[in-house]
This record gives sequence, structure tokens and C-alpha cells, in this order.
Amino acid sequence: QVQLVESGGGSVQAGGSLRLSCAASGYTDSRICMGWFRQVPGKEREVVARLYSPTSNTYYADSVKGRFTISQDNAKNTLYLQMNSLQPEDTATYYCAATLTIDRTWCERARTPTDYIYWGQGTQVSVSS
Repeated sequence: QVQLVESGGGSVQAGGSLRLSCAASGYTDSRICMGWFRQVPGKEREVVARLYSPTSNTYYADSVKGRFTISQDNAKNTLYLQMNSLQPEDTATYYCAATLTIDRTWCERARTPTDYIYWGQGTQVSVSS
């Protein structure tokens, strides 16, 4: 059973930065696609970024490209989301998600919540103007 635990959320002013972490455990297969999603009350959960673990290929939503960076530390089994130049519209609950044994091409296309099996509990990010 894969477990994901997010941390690092908080409140910042527009233009500020935050780094989210997602500690993963409970898996041995390295063929894992991991993603960050976000959700605002009353709206659908949307993908922010994905990373295919074996090759570290990364994929981003247009809304965060150039501002957010997804990365991993394999030694710590931890996924990160570095968020720079934050804007009020980035305010949301951010979720870490994962799916096992999927190839890189599939991970590139994995943009919807139903593509992922395992989820963290979420961490709140609030950006004030």
C-alpha cells in the first residue's frame, strides 16, 4: 500500500515562494508516475505537474510553467514542488498523487485525477495580494 504525506503548505504574499514535499512509502517498483494536483472549493481538481520517476521527465500545466518546478529525491523517497512567483489564483489545497508501473508516455498524458490511484491528504496554500 503506497502512502503519501504532504507538507510545506502555508500563507504567503503574492510574489512569494513555497516548497511542498510529499513523502512516499510502501512501494518497491520504481516505475511510478507522481503528480501534484490542486483544488479550490466548488471546482474540479486540476493537475499542476507530473514526474516520471525512473527518468525524472517532468510535465507542467501551462498556468504554472516557468514558475513551479517538480522534482524528486530518490534517496528520501520524496517528491517536491517548488512554487515561485505565487499569485492569489494559486490559492488551493494541493495534493500529491501516484500511480505504479506506468511508462513515461502514459505519465505525460496522465492529467486527470482518475489516472492516479494513491493520494495524500492535501496541504493548503494561501496567497494574498
